[in-house]
Amino acid sequence: MSVTFALFDDAGKFLAGRVMSEADASMQVELDSGKRVKVKAANVLLKFEQPAPAVLLADARALADDIDLDLAWEFAPEGEFGFADLARDYFDAKAGVVQQAAALLRLFDAPHYFRRAGKGQFKKAPEETVKAALLGIERKRQQALQIEAWAEELVQGACPQPIQDQIYKILFKPDKNGPEYKAVVEAAKRSHKAPLDLLQGAGAITSAYQFHWKRFLFENFAKGVGFPALTAPEIKDELALSPVQAFSIDDSQTTEIDDALSVQGLGTGTVVFGVHIAAPGLAITPDSAIDKVARERLSTVYMPGWKITMLPDEVVQAYTLIEGRDCPAVSIYFTMDEATLEIRAKETKLERVHIAANLRHDRLDGIVTDASLSGQAPADYAFAPELAFAWRLARQLKAQREVVRGKPENFNRPDYNFRLAGERNEPPKGDETVEISVRARGSSLDLIVAEAMILANSAWGGWLAELGLPGIYRSQASLAPGIKVRMGVKALPHAGMGVASYTWASSPLRRYVDLANQWQIIAAARHGKTAALVAPFKPKDAQLFSIISAFESAYAAYNGFQNGIERFWTLRHLAQNGITELTATVMKEGLVRADDLPLVFKALGCESLPRGSHVKLRITGLDEMTLDVHATLVERLDEVAATEEPEGDDDELEAAAAPIALAIDVDESEPVEPAPSN
Repeated sequence: MSVTFALFDDAGKFLAGRVMSEADASMQVELDSGKRVKVKAANVLLKFEQPAPAVLLADARALADDIDLDLAWEFAPEGEFGFADLARDYFDAKAGVVQQAAALLRLFDAPHYFRRAGKGQFKKAPEETVKAALLGIERKRQQALQIEAWAEELVQGACPQPIQDQIYKILFKPDKNGPEYKAVVEAAKRSHKAPLDLLQGAGAITSAYQFHWKRFLFENFAKGVGFPALTAPEIKDELALSPVQAFSIDDSQTTEIDDALSVQGLGTGTVVFGVHIAAPGLAITPDSAIDKVARERLSTVYMPGWKITMLPDEVVQAYTLIEGRDCPAVSIYFTMDEATLEIRAKETKLERVHIAANLRHDRLDGIVTDASLSGQAPADYAFAPELAFAWRLARQLKAQREVVRGKPENFNRPDYNFRLAGERNEPPKGDETVEISVRARGSSLDLIVAEAMILANSAWGGWLAELGLPGIYRSQASLAPGIKVRMGVKALPHAGMGVASYTWASSPLRRYVDLANQWQIIAAARHGKTAALVAPFKPKDAQLFSIISAFESAYAAYNGFQNGIERFWTLRHLAQNGITELTATVMKEGLVRADDLPLVFKALGCESLPRGSHVKLRITGLDEMTLDVHATLVERLDEVAATEEPEGDDDELEAAAAPIALAIDVDESEPVEPAPSN
């Protein structure tokens, strides 16, 4: 009795083996591996006595590759047919099992020519389908050749223009099926280089600063940072001129002067303290051209040496509180006892306010001091009595808030000023000399402005709630660890500030949330108890939730960029000044904070040191591309100085200290397929 073999379909994979037993509906087949499998009779496509199964499959595969698909398609019948039928038409009427198996394999692998109609059964695809499929195959073949060519160029140190044009998309928001992405991945594998190193070597990235800057623009300002042609609308309200002489307090670089202060009645026993906010909301209306621009940007973006404003400069200049000008303002006046500072009345007005002076922090911080404000030192500067009163008020307001908070606010960390050498009317290039100076938080002028704004914003927030007007609020349920500040439309307490409610309304030229809230405040000032009927945003207005969502996303992105670009300039500062050693305080698990620079990073040797340990570190490497710092412990300095590093924002700082993350993944990407053929 002759030995019988069978070729069968196993879930789209063709196998062959020795038939060990056979029943009506199935058979048991032994594969070359020795494994025995039960095969349904319907899945058996060929029975044969020779050659051996392995030989049959090998010979059939070799022969299948030689079958001309165009010719086979021409030979094939119009209706359904079996693979053996095609073998007899294509080869000859006596086509053997090898030729039949070859026809099966070729038909199965060419779905663009032949559609599967059942086990071993096929049907010709329509001619137009075949042509379309062949065009697709040719495109795929050409793309594979293109990927190969681009990858080779990158390996050789040159960057093809199509890849140059998509650098930031490839690295951060890639189409992983795109040929440009695949070429970079393939080149990285071949060269055994990280993608950033590969692209730098190929000249695609020539400047670390430009890399960070252009990445930010790609992700947030894809259409560029320019503004369409816009004209600032005039304020048509007939606004009375306030009798006050107001003054603002800002840095010299500030052009969007949103707020100013005034003090009336000193020496009379009753003082009226005024907070005056620029009033673009009196002219800019919701859904206007300027509003759409502001709502798209949502905030001014700050960075050392430059900024991207929320509004065009010509619009800003129309409403900013420039000294020597009578400026439209939304003002809130607090009438209070001069001795006790008890607030007896509040009133919001829409008016014009004369801005007598724009005071500047950088010129006055060393002059306007606690000693001069308290009368212990001479106060030889403008608005000395008004500033002294505002400082006394600020100290009391802060103390009252701290009682509500349950603990004092701690400003033990300094702020840092970044100054780039030279004047400019364009963004920095990244090679400028940078100076980093310390500006202690909680300075006298800082305190005055901060408490005045908190007072106004919390008062306006409460007033809107009383009138049933929705607004955008910031709240914090408690000071417990992990409880963060949230934005919403309800007037909820802000535990971190120690106020019953808090809304942002004091920076309408640089934050969209403030502009939206200003519209509500203007409606309240004009219409009082009936304001809810005419205000731009009604209770439960979906637009407010949309604004909050968009603002939070944009604000996080802008702050992330500001922190990252300040980190870049800090690394430049280290390199430009040849700084190789730093003192720092340990936070957790090797994470440290530099004592005299705005820099948090991991340092080898500090992993096991307790929180608050004071250490000296050696800088062993800086990477301006990834913003990574490499450092090792030199010695512990606790015997010299020991501080307790407060907890709170460790996770956010640790994330900021980590190298930048790319969306390109060389390890998980599939290898580039060879160019297909017909």
